[in-house]
Amino acid sequence: MALPFTVASELVLSLLSPAKCAACDERVPRRSVFCAPCARSVELAPKGAVRAPFAYGGALSRAITRFKYEDCPHLARPLGQLLLRLVPELRTEGVDRIVPVPLHPARLAVRGFNPPALLARPVAKALGVPLSPLGLRRIRDTPRQAHLERRLRLANVEGAFEARGAFGGEHILLVDDVSTTGSTLRVCAASLRAAGATRVTGLVLALAL
Repeated sequence: MALPFTVASELVLSLLSPAKCAACDERVPRRSVFCAPCARSVELAPKGAVRAPFAYGGALSRAITRFKYEDCPHLARPLGQLLLRLVPELRTEGVDRIVPVPLHPARLAVRGFNPPALLARPVAKALGVPLSPLGLRRIRDTPRQAHLERRLRLANVEGAFEARGAFGGEHILLVDDVSTTGSTLRVCAASLRAAGATRVTGLVLALAL
């Protein structure tokens, strides 16, 4: 069920953002992420192993698509601010470092930026912990997970990542934009644990249900 607008306004519209809706480009007040009609479609994510403030769908899915695939890196600012809703609970868990899920170098060269790395910046600042954008390396370019059936997604990313450096005894916050089956997060977490991390917590902007 979509959030009532009054609730969505507290969770979404009170955050700093550009003066245009992140989903439809409608003009909005300076401290808004979405316009009123789009905000009504934003839903909270359920509690689970992967931390996420919102469910994937509605205006948020449109904003994420624009951010990732339509050359809109400026949307990292309002979307990254949405992750700050989970900072209070993360602060109590002793996070030592933030590592974003990486793009393959060839894809990064085309896109020009790594979306999870940009989303992770405000979280690292709020938690006061290091951000290691090169902590993981994607060693195999893989088809986009969204294009695959759920049963094929784990095989698609198996062996696609390796850790760079040592993370002995650290609690790593692993950041991505969207999680559907959790396959990418699981493979990345395994690489970080192999490099010494004692705990890996996944944090995504949206959870696909």
